[in-house]
Amino acid sequence: MNSTFFLVLRRMRVPIIVLIVIYAISIFGLTLVPGVDAEGKAAPPLSFFHAFYFISYTATTIGFGEIPVAFSDAQRLWVTFCIYLTVIGWSYSVVTLIALLQGKGFQNTLTTSRFARRVRLTSQDFYLICGCGETGSLIARSFDHIGQAFVVIEKEELRVEELDLLDFKTDIPALAADARLPDNLRLAGLNHPRCRGVLAVTNDEQSNLAIAIAARLLNPGISVIARAEQATITANMASFGTDHIVNPYERFAERLALAIAVPERFRLIELLTSLPETPLSEAPRPPRGHWILCGYGSFGHAVANRLRDTGITLTIIDPGSQDADHDIPGDGTEADTLRQAGIDRASGIVAGSDNDINNLSIAVTAAGLNPQLFVVARQNHAANSALFAAYDADFTVLPSRIIAQECIAILTAPLLAHFLDLVQQIDEDRCRHLVECLQAECAGLTPVVWDNRLNAAEAPALWRALMHEQRILLGDILRDGADRGLRLPVVPLLVERENDWFLLPADDFRLQAGDQLLFASPLAAQRNLELTLRNANELDYVLTGQERSGSLLSKLLAAR
Repeated sequence: MNSTFFLVLRRMRVPIIVLIVIYAISIFGLTLVPGVDAEGKAAPPLSFFHAFYFISYTATTIGFGEIPVAFSDAQRLWVTFCIYLTVIGWSYSVVTLIALLQGKGFQNTLTTSRFARRVRLTSQDFYLICGCGETGSLIARSFDHIGQAFVVIEKEELRVEELDLLDFKTDIPALAADARLPDNLRLAGLNHPRCRGVLAVTNDEQSNLAIAIAARLLNPGISVIARAEQATITANMASFGTDHIVNPYERFAERLALAIAVPERFRLIELLTSLPETPLSEAPRPPRGHWILCGYGSFGHAVANRLRDTGITLTIIDPGSQDADHDIPGDGTEADTLRQAGIDRASGIVAGSDNDINNLSIAVTAAGLNPQLFVVARQNHAANSALFAAYDADFTVLPSRIIAQECIAILTAPLLAHFLDLVQQIDEDRCRHLVECLQAECAGLTPVVWDNRLNAAEAPALWRALMHEQRILLGDILRDGADRGLRLPVVPLLVERENDWFLLPADDFRLQAGDQLLFASPLAAQRNLELTLRNANELDYVLTGQERSGSLLSKLLAAR
């Protein structure tokens, strides 16, 4: 607000001085020009007060008349001069003011001041999203859907304006500024006591590195998630203690290898790490055998390394590199190149170049030569979603979506990462059973994965009951708060207790204060269970079936 105020004063300084000078000349002149009395005789000029009063309502076009007495011709001549003079002065001032209000500098200052005030006054825990491109927009939509507050800082002003056109439930604080600058990060709430983490998800890896370093140095206590694809950038981020570094190419390569080697485990991981409450899609079933990889950049290297680990043989098509792994030069869009790579005997193909049109051309050409081929298509830009949806590849990889999924999974359920590590111990049959259970409970949508620690802050009602040594089992709290005869569609995944881990706990698992529980459920069931954990009356009804109002009289009667 101070910046806005001083900008107005600086830009309006000359017009204000001009008006002051014009008013001073006009008032001083009226105190010198003699007047006439009611009888037409010469009278002394107006006093300073009457001159100031007359010029004030005349210059502002109110027009109150000649007071306290009719003016002389000399006074009227001077007033005529003053009228034109003040009109010129006010016109100049109004034009300058309009130019100021329409100026980009003033609008940016005003917008920045409003943004800083909103961030400063926020009372909710929030995350700072740096970059609102394809990845940032997906994260913002997911946060908005689950009710998680967030702040956006984006370099491109057009993208910030587009946020107003999206159907968010709340008005999102967003600023068009360069997130690489520490002052802008501070302005966006980096040092705010409610800031819980920073997401550096811009399309520029150097910017992500600068954001991650600034966040670690300026506020070491918060978590930092950054996007990186190059090994050097990843190593630099890790050296500064970045909590989570997301490489979309490595993540996809891991999932593709899982889908080939352990498909049921892949289905489970994909279900739990997808964006919450989105429609379920058919899980891909990539075959083993011989594959063709088109494009051997960062994405191609990651995919090739993972596929080779599963025992798959590869023929690589790439136009530019002289690497020995490149069996055939070309880009894969020509039928002759694909035939040379053995398309007729291949089980699958990965169209993995950095050009969406080339990838579609590769996929269409390859499928035409071998209709039984399993096609993996890399989609680089979300704007081409309509084209890839129309083609409908067996497996489509969109890096921005992979990053968004990982960020949401890490932030909304910190226990999920450990659960995914423990999933390696689960056999395929158990994974299949768990997937079927999750699909049945969530009615065709992906679940919301969330955790809750049984302490005074996150589950006060249940924590108090446990501290009074009340025996409560996990299944006891998984009842509907509206009808305790119904079980909530909630699947307990993991319980952490003093460095001990209990995977897929049963309903007869006894709870203790301080336990941290990981759940998967629809969003409505999450809200229902959270209310039970926080509200003592709701918890009493769920555990005993007794409904209490919570009033003082009700408590006295219950005690008696």
